[in-house]
Amino acid sequence: MVKFLLLFWLNPYIYFMSEITKKYTNGEVTIVWKPGMCIHSTKCWKGEEGLIDVFNPRERPWIKPEGALTEAIVAQIEKCPSGALSYYYNEATEVAAEIKESQVVEVLKNGPLLVYGNIMVKDKDGNQTSKSNVTAFCRCGQSANKPYCDGTHVKCGFED
Repeated sequence: MVKFLLLFWLNPYIYFMSEITKKYTNGEVTIVWKPGMCIHSTKCWKGEEGLIDVFNPRERPWIKPEGALTEAIVAQIEKCPSGALSYYYNEATEVAAEIKESQVVEVLKNGPLLVYGNIMVKDKDGNQTSKSNVTAFCRCGQSANKPYCDGTHVKCGFED
């Protein structure tokens, strides 16, 4: 409890960001965004493969699902390395990505440890959480949402 109060006192914004879940829909698909999981890879919007008409951090709201066809949105969300973006079709329950291979672990240069696949994460208190698709774990030791990456490695200048 003391650790929580200290973290909250130091930066209440980070604590609340880790708890926020936002949803945006075009009627056919709902985009789910968990900002506390976001590692700010910019893959959703930046570059030739980005989908700037849907994901534009310079606008509010920054997610506009009417900006592209559902298939393009789903394909872009599946590129999210942290799992901060997910989706579900409105006529069905949330769709978990089908994993065809075993778990894969990838170390991102100057960034988090990515684990692809269905995994169970057990915290220090013994609480278990099921994760699917991609899970980003902190390597810099500075995340306010440990064991998960919250993008703090960029601000603290973490390097391999």
